[in-house]
Amino acid sequence: MCMTEKQWETLINVIKGKTDTKIPVGFIIDSPWLPTWAQMPIIDYFTNPQMWLDANFKAIHTFPDVIFLPGFWSEFGMCTEPSAFGSKCSWPSDELPFAHPVITGFDKIDFIVKPDPSKDGLLPFVLNRLKNGRSEIEKKGHSLRFAVSRGPLNIASFLMGTTEFLMGVRANPDEAQKLLDMITDFIVDWLTLQIETFETIDGIFILDDIVGFLGEKDFVKFAKPRLKKIFNCRNVKVRFFHNDAPGLICASHLADIGVNLFNFSSDHSLPQMRKLAGDSVVLLGSIPPRDVLAGGTPKDVTEAVKKMLEGIEDKIRIIASCGGGMPPGVPTQNINAFIDAVKRS
Repeated sequence: MCMTEKQWETLINVIKGKTDTKIPVGFIIDSPWLPTWAQMPIIDYFTNPQMWLDANFKAIHTFPDVIFLPGFWSEFGMCTEPSAFGSKCSWPSDELPFAHPVITGFDKIDFIVKPDPSKDGLLPFVLNRLKNGRSEIEKKGHSLRFAVSRGPLNIASFLMGTTEFLMGVRANPDEAQKLLDMITDFIVDWLTLQIETFETIDGIFILDDIVGFLGEKDFVKFAKPRLKKIFNCRNVKVRFFHNDAPGLICASHLADIGVNLFNFSSDHSLPQMRKLAGDSVVLLGSIPPRDVLAGGTPKDVTEAVKKMLEGIEDKIRIIASCGGGMPPGVPTQNINAFIDAVKRS
């Protein structure tokens, strides 16, 4: 949720479309990559505030030229938001935690009550970790910049199960909309609490891959109005959306929703996404994260970056990245190869 003033200015200038001969490098980093790369057990990363800080400090010191998004992400994996709804969370000692469904069908949605983010689930721990670490973070020249949440369809899929939720979109559309409306209101409350707690926040970051599994009509009916409400709940400079599932359907709606920064699947090229998203949206992408950035050699990464940047008519509103968050197992040498390849482009 943090970055330096210089990095923030770079991000804002990219959003404004100010020309620069250099394409910035930015990566989403969180628990799937960071603790293992920093050589610490995942459970310690989640439960030891100093180790969480140390992992993030190691990343910013090792890669000073990279804009890490959102930066010092205070999270508990996919358990963060579902925990507030009463989801049972399982915590393997050195694997990512996972949230269990709360309800078995749409006939049970009335059992779900909108959470209070100030006191329910793991959300108070998310805020308190940031409060306790803020002084040390700011001493290193970073400031809290983003309020973060999973999106409404993503949270709904955890509360019900992905298959059950997606089937219900068609079989129980009224109940699906009721559930999504309640979750959307909760997300607005959660983002608002973060923004009001930390006055330096001026960005919203929403992650929702489930929108990539909807057709055009279902996206417009179930996802678009809720995303629009979320991204416009506060007047912030950066409205960042992550969807590394298929993103062609949502792309043409991003500007209308209010999104000005989009991280998308490596299945889509930068020129293809530019054509669909328009000129006003910053594109964050997009080499294959698992097969190349994590599983390839530095040479593979270099070649993928060259291919990624082919066909770009100009460098306006582009941030070089991978197609999604930093995946598990990405080695330092591959990130350095990525940075060097972008610098030479």
